[in-house]
Amino acid sequence: MTPTDPPRARRMRGFEPAAGLLKEQMRAAGEARGFAVARLLTHWAEVVGDDIAAIAVPVKVGYGRGGFGATLTLLTTGARAPLVEMQKTRIRERVNACYGYNAISKVAITQTAATGFADGQVAFTPAPTPTEPAPPPETVAAAAEAARPVQDAGLRAALEALGQNILSRSAKRKG
Repeated sequence: MTPTDPPRARRMRGFEPAAGLLKEQMRAAGEARGFAVARLLTHWAEVVGDDIAAIAVPVKVGYGRGGFGATLTLLTTGARAPLVEMQKTRIRERVNACYGYNAISKVAITQTAATGFADGQVAFTPAPTPTEPAPPPETVAAAAEAARPVQDAGLRAALEALGQNILSRSAKRKG
């Protein structure tokens, strides 16, 4: 490192939040597609509401030649486009409230493949995770007995759950 090099940012010791590590990369990627406020992407459902977020996602923000009055492009499916079309005014108002000023003057709707963050996935809701059956009473009792000497109730409960998982897994392998 030479005296002319800019000083590097010092990192914290220990664990760091993932959001802090990726903040600059996310900001750069968002700005490349016109999103000056990353909150519009990360909290889309909060900004426009769950009903609209389930059927449309933001793809890009395009600025005109004068720099005033940007256009927000939304991706939706063909069948839901008329629903989004009827909500354009509401979407524009809520997005401008997120920006804090009238940044968006027009909302455009596209039904084609995405070129931005959405990558063609309009409404993605993860499938519910299957629930595991309750462990047998012998496993619960053995895990509770192993964690009994621990004084802290929260730690004891966590150790009991861990013990149940380990004992259940080993029982599955044997049987």
